[in-house]
Amino acid sequence: MSSDILCLGEPMLEFNQQPDGNYLPGHGGDTSNAAIAAARQGASVGYITHIGADTFGNSFMDLWAEEGVDTSLVRQVQSAHTGIYFVTHSEAGHEFSYFRAGSASSEMGPDDLPTQSLESAKILHVSGISQAISEAASDTVFEAIRVVRQAGGKVSYDTNLRLKLWPLERARAIIHAAMRQCDIALPGLEDATLLTGLEDPEAIVDFYLELGAGIVALTLGSKGTLVATPSMTELVPVKRVDAVDATAAGDTFDGAFLSRIVAGDDPVKAAYYANGAAALTTLGYGAVAPMPRKEAVEEFLAQSL
Repeated sequence: MSSDILCLGEPMLEFNQQPDGNYLPGHGGDTSNAAIAAARQGASVGYITHIGADTFGNSFMDLWAEEGVDTSLVRQVQSAHTGIYFVTHSEAGHEFSYFRAGSASSEMGPDDLPTQSLESAKILHVSGISQAISEAASDTVFEAIRVVRQAGGKVSYDTNLRLKLWPLERARAIIHAAMRQCDIALPGLEDATLLTGLEDPEAIVDFYLELGAGIVALTLGSKGTLVATPSMTELVPVKRVDAVDATAAGDTFDGAFLSRIVAGDDPVKAAYYANGAAALTTLGYGAVAPMPRKEAVEEFLAQSL
C-alpha cells in the first residue's frame, strides 16, 4: 500500500493524569499522533516503526487500524518492548516522564527502512524525538530523509526538543543538520528559541528558511502561527478556547497542516486549518482522544468567521 504521508518515529503508551489524580491510559508518541491527526482529516497516511510484540504494541496496531493508518510498515519484535510515558499537570503546565530505554523503536536501524515505500511517499514526517531516542534512530531518520528527497518527495520536520533525551548541544547539531535537508520546518517557539538562540519570531523563521526549508510554520501557542516561505511571511491567528490539556496539540497541528498541504492548500490556508484542529485538541485530555476529525474542524472554523 502506498501512502501520501509517511511518519517515522516512536509510538508510546500514555498515562495522562486526570483532575482526580488518577491516570488515564491512552496512546502517544509525537509522529504517531501526527499520523492519526492527518488520517482524521482524510489524508492517506502510513507509519514506520518497530514496537514490542507485547500488549502495548498490540494496542497500537489496533488503534492505527481503527484510525485508518497503514500498518504494513510496522514491525513487532520479540526482543524489545514498547515505550511508555506519564503526563502530569500543574499550574506550570504539563510535564512528561518517559520510560523508553531499550524500546523497540530505539533499536531500529537504517537497514530496517522500507525503501520502496519511502520512495513513493509525497511527504515524510519526522521529528527531533525521532532522532533523540538513540544513535541508531538518528541515523535511521537521516537515511529516510535521503531516500525520500532523492526520489523527489518532501520532508517535514518538527523540532520537538526534549532535553530529557539528549543535551542541548547535541540536539542543536543533529536538528540543524536535519533541517538543512527538510522542505517543511515545523518548530515551536520555545524549542526554536533554545535551538537558535533567537527570540524574535521573524528572525527564527528567517533562520530556518536560510537553512533551506521552503515552508516554515512557527507555532506561537495562543498567538497563532507565523508562516513563511522565501517570498512571504504572515501571522495566522488562532481562535481562543478554554484549554484543559495541551498534550499533542503540536502533533495535531503537524498532521492537520500536512494533510492540507497534500490536499493542495497553500501554507497560510493550511496553517489556518491546522490552528483550528490544534485548538480543538486542547479541549480534552490525552493525546489521541480529543483530536478532531475534518467535519469538526470545518464547523469550528466556520463559527469563528
